[in-house]
Amino acid sequence: MNAPVDVARDDGLLTIRLNRPDKANSLTAAMLEDLARVLDGAGDARAVILTGAGDKVFSAGADLEEARTGLATSPLWEQVSGALAALPCLTIAALNGTLAGGAFGMALACDLRLSVPSASFFYPVAKLGFLPQPSDPGRMRALIGPARTKLILLGGARLTADEALQFGLIDRICARDTLLEDARALAAPALEGDSENLQAIKRMI
Repeated sequence: MNAPVDVARDDGLLTIRLNRPDKANSLTAAMLEDLARVLDGAGDARAVILTGAGDKVFSAGADLEEARTGLATSPLWEQVSGALAALPCLTIAALNGTLAGGAFGMALACDLRLSVPSASFFYPVAKLGFLPQPSDPGRMRALIGPARTKLILLGGARLTADEALQFGLIDRICARDTLLEDARALAAPALEGDSENLQAIKRMI
């Protein structure tokens, strides 16, 4: 049986895949705990790629059953996104499909975001009566500005991949069959370069 959080290590490259495609890669508390544990131990990675299984959804956010019992407001979301943001290496979200709800935090915390053309992007906290995770509005605002952040979080806008690229929410649209290859190509200089130099560049940015 495949693990719901699949981890592969290859010569400095850490690839993490959300592996629950039958449930739209929705995240359980156990999955968030696994992600936090993997990321906390990823300090020696030169690059990290975060992606999802399947061809439609990167992640629909919180598992619906667990959301009803408190997962939607769990500090685990912030723990995961904070661990990603704190990594000194290059981090890339390779979005194989739609990004929704609490899963936004992981993508926003990455350095780069790639997406397939069919993906859509929405964060329906206003409609559902939840607050976004604490760091998400600030990270989103830094990428796309306050008005567009309000459009998504308060106005409930659902963006296409083209709109997300135009806004600056994602950095590149890639063909589905080359998504991971493109992510690895972006990671290649970090894997070949001097680790301390790369960390210094990231701190400067």
